[in-house]
Amino acid sequence: MQAEQTIQDGRRDFDFLMGNWHIHNRRLQGRLKGSTIWEEFDTTSTAFPILGGLGNFDEITFDPAMGTKHGATLRLFDVASQQWRIYWADGSRGVLDVPMVGSFVNGRGEFYAQELFEGKAIFSRFIWTVVSVDACRWEQAFSPDGGTTWETNWTMDFTRIR
Repeated sequence: MQAEQTIQDGRRDFDFLMGNWHIHNRRLQGRLKGSTIWEEFDTTSTAFPILGGLGNFDEITFDPAMGTKHGATLRLFDVASQQWRIYWADGSRGVLDVPMVGSFVNGRGEFYAQELFEGKAIFSRFIWTVVSVDACRWEQAFSPDGGTTWETNWTMDFTRIR
């Protein structure tokens, strides 16, 4: 008798993120300008699965010195390509940004896009790192030179709220 095979794919890659989080942010004040001044602020986020596990959604509340802001992330897993598409929606504009596309290998996710930043085409990169069941890290970097160099300009350290 043949053992039943389980389909292995990445649709559960973001399961670590489901739930409520406290997030410590560090963001460069001037991106792609050689800035070394970081602003730090805290946020909260709630993430939950959608579409039977083929996607997830989170809403985040930012509390920086400039005032409270909201945003949301829609993540969808493409079964055919075995890649995730990550869409960000800023609460002040109400539109989905260009998706970041990528996947996880050994608990580390890399996602890339080409987008406009201040009127110039750049590459952008997200890195997700699973630290533990109660902690993870996200970072964003921009490259103005086609991926030769990267400037990390935003990090988020997540701590689960129990």
